[in-house]
Amino acid sequence: MKNVRGFALVSAIFILVVLAALGAFILNVSTNQQIGSALDVQGVRAYQAARAGIEWGVYQVQSSTGYRFGYDCPTTDTGSQCPNRRSCTAASGSASGSFPVFGFTVDVTCFPSTPAVSGEPIIYTITATACSTTGACPNPSPGNLYVERRLTVTF
Repeated sequence: MKNVRGFALVSAIFILVVLAALGAFILNVSTNQQIGSALDVQGVRAYQAARAGIEWGVYQVQSSTGYRFGYDCPTTDTGSQCPNRRSCTAASGSASGSFPVFGFTVDVTCFPSTPAVSGEPIIYTITATACSTTGACPNPSPGNLYVERRLTVTF
C-alpha cells in the first residue's frame, strides 16, 4: 500500500485540465454566438439603410409634380418643353449621392436607359449600397464586423 501515493493528485490535475479545456470551448462558442448575433443585427440595419437609399433615389427621380413618365414629350426635348419629365439629375445622365443612415454610409446611383425607339419610356435603374464604414462603399479594406447590403430597383 505504500506505493500508491499521489494517485489523487494525478486525478485532480487531469480533472482540472479537462474542465479548463471545456471552459475554453464554451467561452469560444459563446463569443462566436455573440459575434454572429451582432452581425445579424448589423445586416438588418444595413438592409434598412439600403432601402432608405432606394427610397431617396426613387424620390429624386419622381419628385417633380405631375410627372408624365416621358411618354408625351418630343424626342428633341431639352427639358424646357416637358419640365415634368423624370430624370436622375437636373441634367441628363446618371446621378449618385452618398449620405449617412443608421450609422452606415449609403451610396446611391441612378442610371437612365436610352430608348431604342423614339417615344419609348426611359427605364431607370437605382442601386443603393449600404456599408458599415465611413468612406466609400464597398470598402476595399473592411475591418472586423464589416456588413454591406446592395439593393437595385428598376422602374
